Amino acid sequence: MAQEIERKFLVKNDDYKQESFNQTKIVQGFLSTVPERTVRIRIKGDRGYITVKGIGNKSGASRFEWEKEISVKDATDLLKISEPGVIDKTRFNVTSGEHTFEVDEFYGENEGLTVAEVELSSEDEDFVKPSWLGEEVTGQVKYYNSMLMKNPYKNWK
Repeated sequence: MAQEIERKFLVKNDDYKQESFNQTKIVQGFLSTVPERTVRIRIKGDRGYITVKGIGNKSGASRFEWEKEISVKDATDLLKISEPGVIDKTRFNVTSGEHTFEVDEFYGENEGLTVAEVELSSEDEDFVKPSWLGEEVTGQVKYYNSMLMKNPYKNWK
């Protein structure tokens, strides 16, 4: 069992694409979206995963996370019984200093939203902020993938 510590930011422009060393298509849904335990099913490239996340701490930067690889067939079957809605995105990996940012460009009902996350070893760990990094949204529930499925970005305007 692991503790995930990450900070999340909006992205100002698409300069991250030129800096990216990898990109992966991701489709995901949720078997459960209650805050105390979200259960995510994900197909990332040619691999399947099931992930359980606990409720975040006060800052929203840290929470319990458990993940296990499953077959793509099992992931596909579980997506069929997931809660309504799906998250469709491309993840770009970008190195900045000693860290790797995961930049998610969303499609479908979340088209136009791009967010970047960086995993840290402690909440106060320093990291190099790329020029394309925008406003910090760590802990803002509306940016959680489980909430984007229920209230997509297209509805925010």
